[in-house]
Order: sequence, then C-alpha cells, then structure tokens
Amino acid sequence: MTTFDKREQGFEAKFAHDEELMFKAAARSNKLLGLWAAGELGLSGDAAAGYATKLVTDSLTMDETLNQVTSDLAAKGISREQVAQKIQECLHQALAQLEATSRQA
Repeated sequence: MTTFDKREQGFEAKFAHDEELMFKAAARSNKLLGLWAAGELGLSGDAAAGYATKLVTDSLTMDETLNQVTSDLAAKGISREQVAQKIQECLHQALAQLEATSRQA
C-alpha cells in the first residue's frame, strides 16, 4: 500500500466519522428542539416525548424542521427567528454532549 493509499483511507475514515457525528448531532438537536417546542405548546410527558421523537424520525432537513416548528409555534407568538436561534442553541448543546460522551469512552 502506498502512502497515497494510506492518506486516501485516512481522509475517507475522517469523512465517515464526521458524517456520523453530524447525523447524531442533528438527531440529538432535533430532539432537544422538540422538547423545547413541546414545552412551549404546553405538552408534557408522553405527548412531549412523542413530539420530540417525531422531529427526529421524520428525517426533515434543517429548513423543513425550522418550518415545521415555526408553524407549530405560530399561534404562541414565537417567531421564525426565535425558532432558528433555538435550533442553533440545540445544535451547539448536542455537539457538546456528543463531545463529552466521546471523551468518556
């Protein structure tokens, strides 16, 4: 195996790792966002967990998630910008949680 092949394998492994991390972060972020939105909607318990799980399992893009949650919270007077800000907060929190988990392993 040449040095070039080893470098290529290294880049492929890093790409796969980064993609897996982003998938996990997006799923965790959507769950956190869903729990927040459920609270804003007055949901609790199983209803809140179900709402959050639906955001994770529906495999929505970031824009679709933003649109969905914005639509759900419109009657509560929560703006699209507020939801977008919360998405960013949830993503940062999810990445921090994943990083902490990887350090413990």
